[in-house]
Amino acid sequence: MLETGSPAPDVVLEDTDGRTFRLHDHRGGHAVLIYFMRSTSCPVCNRHVRDLIRHRDEFAAEDILVFVAVPEDRRTAAAWKAERRIPFPVLTGRLGSPHEMIGLSRKVFGAVQQSGSVLIDSQGVVRHAHGATMPVNGYRRKAITTAVQVLRTRR
Repeated sequence: MLETGSPAPDVVLEDTDGRTFRLHDHRGGHAVLIYFMRSTSCPVCNRHVRDLIRHRDEFAAEDILVFVAVPEDRRTAAAWKAERRIPFPVLTGRLGSPHEMIGLSRKVFGAVQQSGSVLIDSQGVVRHAHGATMPVNGYRRKAITTAVQVLRTRR
């Protein structure tokens, strides 16, 4: 898993429209928050995404772009995004799981995908990184809010 204070890796993913997403393309611009869902069918993860949607204006006011990463293929991700009316870009892996690219691997005999969140500042430094096997622990709103406040003081 990524560590707070470390440089973010140059993760290359794609969105549901097939456009390439490179984390390094955001350096010098916006901060980026990526929520990594356990799966699109996980009810707890979907609740976390709804919380991100409720707070999207707050993230926008702080110049933070929000993305949701899912382990499913692009077609499944696109259908989920449309059905749930997700306003954020939804990212999938090109050559593997987006989760694996940041260290959120499968645990418990290979059967459970971890979930988590990563906040990267505009200079490409990880300011928040958290992962968990249990989806109820994969999204920590208070920790994200604290990391956003730290970003504000660094401007």
